[in-house]
Amino acid sequence: MRDIEAGAVRDMVFRLFLRANYFIGEDVMRALREARSTERSPLGRDVLSQILENNEIAAEEEQAVCQDTGLAVVFVEYGQEAHVVGGGLEEAINEGVRRAYAEGYLRKSVVSDPVFDRRNTQDNTPAIIHTRIVPGDRIRLIVAAKGFGSENMSALRMLKPSDGVEGIKSFVVDAVKEAGPNLCPPVILGVGIGGTVEKAALLAKFATLREVGRHNPDPRYAALERELLTLVNSTGIGPAGLGGTTTALAVNIEWFPTHITALPVAVNFLCHASRHAEGTL
Repeated sequence: MRDIEAGAVRDMVFRLFLRANYFIGEDVMRALREARSTERSPLGRDVLSQILENNEIAAEEEQAVCQDTGLAVVFVEYGQEAHVVGGGLEEAINEGVRRAYAEGYLRKSVVSDPVFDRRNTQDNTPAIIHTRIVPGDRIRLIVAAKGFGSENMSALRMLKPSDGVEGIKSFVVDAVKEAGPNLCPPVILGVGIGGTVEKAALLAKFATLREVGRHNPDPRYAALERELLTLVNSTGIGPAGLGGTTTALAVNIEWFPTHITALPVAVNFLCHASRHAEGTL
């Protein structure tokens, strides 16, 4: 058993959320540059140039890349031989989020009650925490500052097995068309297939965090990712919804076994402000 101080978890979460809000990953920056070079619309190219400039300024000045600094989502891969001491894991994660949003002057966007009071918690907590127990004695943290312009456009459908691949393609493309400019395109699409209602949604969320340009290891799903990207970029929505050939930078699919009578499919959108970071203790 390996002891890991709760304070170390807190400090890593603090650093990761600042990094996520200030620095867009090089995989996304590279994809944006490539999209600008191939975008057919002059207005679309101009929008992509502005996005790139914004991201570069944010990194240089260590300022939030977007005014919506998101709701904190944390994926934890908890080694079964690790032991958090000096406090609880979730308490440490929330304290790290609290410090990051206060000391980093990031906008606080969480309300304590979703229906009646809707009072701001003033520190962007509590975080959404997903924990998975894995072999080993390490704790891996993947944090995301999830903006809600794209999150609000998420979609889920319980398809029939007979709907098959064509049903999946139709659902995903229709979700993109319905969302239109509200996605803050270009986006990264996470598609979760299989499991149950909640599992499909979780798969879709996790899929958005995959490195842009890295495909599903199953060649069948990798081919479907490429086909969906082509279909989405053929909608003409374009950068910022102003028209063009770059509506998405990537389509990432994650899948899980499901019931013989079901074909759950979820779509989660991540706008071009792809704010996530990871670290291991």
